[in-house]
Amino acid sequence: MINIIASVLISFFVCLILGPFLIPILRRLKFGQSILEIGPRWHAKKSGTPTMGGIIFIIGIAIATLFLARDDKVTILLLTAIAFGIIGFIDDFIKVVLKRNLGLTASQKFTAQTLVAVAFSVFLFNAGFVNTELYIPFFSGVINLEWWLYIPFTVFVLLGTVNSVNLTDGLDGLAAGITVVVSIFFTVAAFAFKDYNTAAFAAAITGGCMGFLLFNAHPAKVFMGDTGSLFLGGAISVIAIVLKLHFLLIIVGGIYLIETLSVILQVISFKLTGKRIFKMSPLHHHFELAGWKETRVVTVFVIVTIILSFIGLLGIHNILQFIE
Repeated sequence: MINIIASVLISFFVCLILGPFLIPILRRLKFGQSILEIGPRWHAKKSGTPTMGGIIFIIGIAIATLFLARDDKVTILLLTAIAFGIIGFIDDFIKVVLKRNLGLTASQKFTAQTLVAVAFSVFLFNAGFVNTELYIPFFSGVINLEWWLYIPFTVFVLLGTVNSVNLTDGLDGLAAGITVVVSIFFTVAAFAFKDYNTAAFAAAITGGCMGFLLFNAHPAKVFMGDTGSLFLGGAISVIAIVLKLHFLLIIVGGIYLIETLSVILQVISFKLTGKRIFKMSPLHHHFELAGWKETRVVTVFVIVTIILSFIGLLGIHNILQFIE
């Protein structure tokens, strides 16, 4: 428990120290975010806000994890999350330095993410850090997949989560705020399963996101960019995977999922009927165009995530009763 608390504090205070130091550097390097014209028109005033700020909490999380969770498995989790963060960094670099507003092409980004996801899934399985079991919450059961089903499913969960968190990062404090709640849930889950090193890693994510919110809450002084959102998506998903909680991730990360579904449904509807289901996607922009203030959207989405996390805790209780 002491390591978990210390992990939160170290990650938080590292971000607290790094923020005032790195943000001016990002601004001087002109690493400012370009706002896409397809977004709400009032977001144009955010243009020029430094991006790639995910570096701040990545450093904080890495330091806390390496000091307090010295474990081969957790090291692999951290490195995998960093690998996704590097993909995001390259994407951000192309956007803000090379001035290609869309960054990496969709195929380039998907290929890189898939390579990381496959490498992680295969290594984790071959190293014996996981088996092919998945917990089924609320049904007191376990699914034991064949390896040739387990690895593709794990890759799917990784890619889905990474890109869902990326889509969620569209308002000041939204992705970081939701991830604070989700990471607290996985800290509690890992602790309940007596996986204390993984709990310390999840706690570091909590502290890092809390520290980052000091600079990212509305009005944001810095954006996390794809550097941060891909890292967070990778970090949350690998924790869920090693805890065998693939299905609970769907519940607790419900906002991530809904944001992604809103984009998918919008595209399908427009291509098939020429009509849009939402005023704009992802979903947070729909509520903005419906008249909600940005802070209200963020608050409601975080509250929904808190409720979903309590449902997730009931699922953890059910799983513990089953395995005991």
